Formats: sequence, structure tokens, C-alpha cells
Amino acid sequence: MKKIVFLPFLQMRSGHHQVAEALMDIVKKQTKGILVKKIDLISYASPTLEKMITSWYLKWIRYAPETYDFAYKRFFYSASHNDHSFKWYSYFFLKKMEQLLLAEKPDLIICTHGFPSYLLNQLKRKGKCEVPVINVYTDFFINNVWGREEIDYHFFPSKDTKDEFSKRYQMSEKRMVVTGIPVHQEITKNTKAKKRGDRPKILISGGNNGLGGIMKLLSRSKEPSQSDFYVLCGKNEKLYNEILSWKMDHIKPLPYISSRAEMNHLYEEMDAIVTKPGGVTISEVLRKRLPVFVQSALPGQEEVNLRYLTKKGLVFKLKQQESLEQELISILKDDEQMSQWEQSIQSFQDGIKVEDPLEMAEILGGILDQKQLKPSGQMEHLKVYHFARA
Repeated sequence: MKKIVFLPFLQMRSGHHQVAEALMDIVKKQTKGILVKKIDLISYASPTLEKMITSWYLKWIRYAPETYDFAYKRFFYSASHNDHSFKWYSYFFLKKMEQLLLAEKPDLIICTHGFPSYLLNQLKRKGKCEVPVINVYTDFFINNVWGREEIDYHFFPSKDTKDEFSKRYQMSEKRMVVTGIPVHQEITKNTKAKKRGDRPKILISGGNNGLGGIMKLLSRSKEPSQSDFYVLCGKNEKLYNEILSWKMDHIKPLPYISSRAEMNHLYEEMDAIVTKPGGVTISEVLRKRLPVFVQSALPGQEEVNLRYLTKKGLVFKLKQQESLEQELISILKDDEQMSQWEQSIQSFQDGIKVEDPLEMAEILGGILDQKQLKPSGQMEHLKVYHFARA
């Protein structure tokens, strides 16, 4: 039985895990005789270290966002790509990655985070990894952590990202596919925007950890309203109980939703969403053709995502110069703005070449079916790549 190992980062719930799980479920449902396994290298190396890093990371973003933003842009999103950025600790994790490869013996590796991709890129360069590796990017840009030249295949979030990557690295078309950021197949695709009702239903999402300033956003929405607000509180029980104590019929807190089918149904019921620009959430709502309003962005990758999304006309950035409801309604009822948004959505989705689960499974199966793995840069014979041709 062949094995695909998926490598996200850390144990906390994140887009890296959601994308891995979306692809794992495609493999399970569309293929037979393939084992899938998800492993966090940090936990594999040291569960205690993983807990320390997760705690430190969340506290850094919450209590010192300016310094996190500076560090992210300085080291992980600068104009130059510096392979030496991680030398001070990469030796330890390179050894752990070698141990993982020997223990798991995968036939294919899929990275949904840049750090394991970086390590595998180094091992391939040294001739210590002959397993094909796929980068599946989970934001609307590629930061400097990701491995590049030695990685065998690249699944891009957009045609823009793919074109920029191709121009810089002169890589063969047959190693690059525009898949969008993969979302679970239970989040079904809408081909047209829904007709909005007289009383709009607005979904407000602050992320699973309740970050994002939801209380501030809702502070001026307690007055009688002509809209209904549904607030996804994630695992933030304090936020959930606070909103519940308001006893406002038009503001309804929702607890953590683990069911993708339930989440898909909720999207279907909404007229718009206010959220942060995380890669997976945005990809889900673009797939549903749900108008997206962004109130805030976490420092680092979300801010970079937001710049791309606003430039392409895929989201609306809230100015917060008036009440939330007034700003939302003024845009949703503006036929010209909504028409431009729908054109932007269509243009973006037209650039995605592989989105159907069956096609995705065929590509992964085609890579696994190779009897003799050729060195990176020479793997251009896969028939499945007719899906990816521009």
C-alpha cells in the first residue's frame, strides 16, 4: 500500500491543517489502496517544544503584534530569498526530518507549511530525499520559508502567484498547477451570487481563537437593526456569553462549528461575511460567492493577503467611518460595486485550473504511479498535467 504523508506546522487548528485534511479526504474518497497520514514535525521532534512554540506564537501575536509584523516582514517576506535564514536551528530539524522519512517511508510528501518544505528542499539538494514533494500554498502569496527549486511540484493559490513564481524561477509548466487554496469538498461551489433578501443576514467571524476585535465591531450595532448578525465565536466562550447576555434578537452568537456540512449550510443562508483575510476562510467564501468584508487583519501573513485581495477586488475593506450595518448595506445595494466584485470573482476562479476532487485525485495518483522517480527538474512526463496547462 502506498503512503502519502502530509506535513502541516504545529498542532493548533490552522489553515495548514485544514488544507491537509481537505486533500486527505479527497484521496480517501476518490482512490483506493493509498494510506494518508498527517504529521507535525515539531511534535514529532518534541511534544514539549511544540506546546512552547504554540503558546509563545499566540501570545506574541496578541500582545506584541507590531514586533511580530516587523519580524515576519523582515525575515519571511523580504524582497530577497535567503536560504541561510534558518541555519542556527535547521541542523536539528533536518536530522529529525531524515528520521521521519526513514520511519514513515512515504511514497509522496505534501507540505502545507513552508518550514517542512524548506527542510525537504535542503535534503533534496544534498541527495538525502528521493521522495516526490508537493508544496500546497495556503496563503495568496509565497513567503521566504518555502522550499522552491528542489521541490518537485507546486500547487498555487492563484494564476498571479504561479506567473510570478514561473518568471522568477524559470520552472517547467508541468511542475506547476493552479489549484486555488484547497478547501474541503463539503464546502460546495456556487456558480452565481445569491439574491439578497430584504433583511440581510451577515456572518461575522473572528477565527477559531476569537481574535479580531469582534466586540469593537459590534459596539454600535446594539440599536434596532434591519439586518441580522450571526457571530462565529469559535472557542471564545467569553465572547459567546457576553453577546448572549445582550439578549438582542438581531445579534446571535454561534459556538464553535466543527461540522463542515453545517458550515456549508450556514454560508448558504448568509448574504455577506465579515472576517479576517485568512487563506482558507477567504477561499471558502469566494467558492460560495459570498461578499467578503474585512474589518481587521492579524499582523504578518493576513496583512499580505489583504493587500492582494483588495488589489484584485475580491474583498471589501471596512472603513469604519459609520455604523457597521450602514457601511455593509451601502455596498451590498450598490449595483455597480457588486457587479465589479462579481467580475473579479469570475476572473479569479477562471484562473484556477484544477479544482474538481476527481482531477486532484488523478494528479496525486499520477505522481504516485511513477515507477522510477527522476531528479527534480526532470519530472515532466506526467500525463495528468494536461489539466494544468495554461
